[in-house]
Amino acid sequence: MKKKWNICVIKGDGVGIELIDEALRLIENSKINIAITHASAGFGAYEKYGTPLPRETIDVCKKSDAILFGAVTTPPHIEGYFSPIVRLRKLLQLYANIRPIFSLPIKNTAKNVDLLIVRENTQGLYSGIERKIADGFCAERIITKTASLNILSHAFALAKTRRKKVTVVHKANVLRLTDGLFLDCAKQIAQENNDIEWNDMLVDSCAMQLIKNPQIFDVIVTTNMFGDILSDEAAALVGGLGIAASANIGKKNALFEPVHGSAPKYTGKNKVNPLATFFAVGMMFAYLGEYALARNLKKYITHSIKQKVTTYDLGGSATTSQVSDYIIDQCAI
Repeated sequence: MKKKWNICVIKGDGVGIELIDEALRLIENSKINIAITHASAGFGAYEKYGTPLPRETIDVCKKSDAILFGAVTTPPHIEGYFSPIVRLRKLLQLYANIRPIFSLPIKNTAKNVDLLIVRENTQGLYSGIERKIADGFCAERIITKTASLNILSHAFALAKTRRKKVTVVHKANVLRLTDGLFLDCAKQIAQENNDIEWNDMLVDSCAMQLIKNPQIFDVIVTTNMFGDILSDEAAALVGGLGIAASANIGKKNALFEPVHGSAPKYTGKNKVNPLATFFAVGMMFAYLGEYALARNLKKYITHSIKQKVTTYDLGGSATTSQVSDYIIDQCAI
């Protein structure tokens, strides 16, 4: 008998709730053996419980085989509020953020792109350490040897399953201590993996090359803020945030999410693109070892785009539910 997977589902806020509902319909029709536990996070949780990440949610996440996380609202300047996804990454030690970037049959997008951006997920400027200085504020960028070796090892391991090429992105010419350490760690990991071709690249050069010649990249590995920016830039090459999903991987837990926001102005309009959430589900399937389901879902999503069953952001006129219905119907065949 196939294993039953325990999945924690966090719907989030705004359109996150609607899109996760579509994802749940997809999962149900995929006939995967899953037990779902719902938990709360985001602005709605803050209004209800006084925190955007209740203790009960953390406990459920720790016990789950995987977490499916919908878009949340993270407004600034609210006392006691913090980003629940950033906090979860730290609490669960989800040290690797994986963003696949690949070409789809979408008009006016880059062709023959197939790369991974592997981003350190727990430190850097997202450490959240800020303090007052004489004429403003200072944010501390934390880079440690342990975290650097972890993320670099993960990137090189992923490269072994692909085209065996790693680009290490940094700014060590300016950030000589922090990125200098990151680059030194890269050299150490490269020596331990001499079957992998690797190079290093300054982050500004990488940003330019992603626009000019994205086909040269296989696996890009970098620090937290650089990875955040580069992955959103790269998503614009292949269809935008409406198709962008990420995996957050740790030694014990894993979380999967669309990377777009909660888009409050579109809530209830049946308008937003469900494909990023569906791709997140596909990454979750692969993580759980359900490789056939993951491959088929990607195939059905690609087919929907070829058939022009897409939402407005990809040039189509379909609603959220129409796109979902089309893909779910394919999954049921």
